[in-house]
Amino acid sequence: MFKRKVGSQKADSSRFGSKKVTSKNGDTSKHSSNHSSKYSSDYSSKQFDERIYCDYSRLVRLQAQVDGFSFLPQRKAGSALSGRHHSSFRGRGLNFEELRHYQQGDDIRNLDWKVTMRTGKPHVRSYTEEKDRSVILCVDQRSSMFFSSVNMMKSVVAAEIAALTAWRVLKDSDRVGFVISRHDSIEYSMPKRSQANVLSNLNQLAQANQALDVSRQDSPDVGMTALVRLLGRLKCRNNTIIFLSDWSGVTSDDILHLKYLQKHNDVLGVLIADPLESAFVAMQSADIASDPSTFTPWVVGDGDYQFNLANRQQMEKARQGLEQHHQLKKQQLLQLMAVQRLPMIELDTQGQHLEQFKRAVGGR
Repeated sequence: MFKRKVGSQKADSSRFGSKKVTSKNGDTSKHSSNHSSKYSSDYSSKQFDERIYCDYSRLVRLQAQVDGFSFLPQRKAGSALSGRHHSSFRGRGLNFEELRHYQQGDDIRNLDWKVTMRTGKPHVRSYTEEKDRSVILCVDQRSSMFFSSVNMMKSVVAAEIAALTAWRVLKDSDRVGFVISRHDSIEYSMPKRSQANVLSNLNQLAQANQALDVSRQDSPDVGMTALVRLLGRLKCRNNTIIFLSDWSGVTSDDILHLKYLQKHNDVLGVLIADPLESAFVAMQSADIASDPSTFTPWVVGDGDYQFNLANRQQMEKARQGLEQHHQLKKQQLLQLMAVQRLPMIELDTQGQHLEQFKRAVGGR
């Protein structure tokens, strides 16, 4: 809604050197293994304002900030299968494999006392650990994310949180995949436990971010509905799926499909919002309080249409509409997160999103 107003002041793409770069075949998995040197040289000649566009090298450097939080689960301290640290998310589980006779060296904590008493011979329960846990990062880079009134674009916040999470998952020796919603397409990369794969996806993410500008119009095929349907076709099970978005265009049907997805996965919704989107008259209110006769008209638009807020009544009506819309999105996410008792995370554009995210997922 405010894209033209903010973009005209901060985000002229020619000024910041934005250039859309597309892969030859669009396949995010087909890249050479020498990613660091290749992509660093590609981006070394470009200079970006990191508040407006994310830089590939910045996404790579976030690898150094992964300490202090984790998605791995912890079993209770008194358990024979105690884990590493607490988390609300599913992780690698233990599957029962067989019940067998006790052998020298077996852990006595795995003794099955009921079977032992019934047979008169010691029996132990053996388990196998699940090989992998996969995390799928759904990163919104549509045109609605190219907005900020404070410090950083919502699209930059989403990209940096995605990079931070990817490096954390990789450090935990788990698989990480990406679903990147661009303004013109949705790109899916299968979860892999590979640094080269993460670097390749971060490169794709940086390109999608830098392709945004105030003139971009979203394709009708890149909405939340299309993203949710894609995840449904993938038949995800026992994954952690993290949505990084402003949830623009989400419908009640989308939430219902995500609740179904939640039955077999952990779905974490992260709402990225700018303060101006929920209460854009805060600055006006202070002026009016000091001088009731003061009022500055506003002109807002979306690149195609615009309208005037010429008096206080129109301003108040617009404020109420924005506030109701923002609260509706929060309520939808709260209901979705309540299915698995996961936190509903809200991040802003004031530049503290990395710390906010770490605290929200149980950072230490």
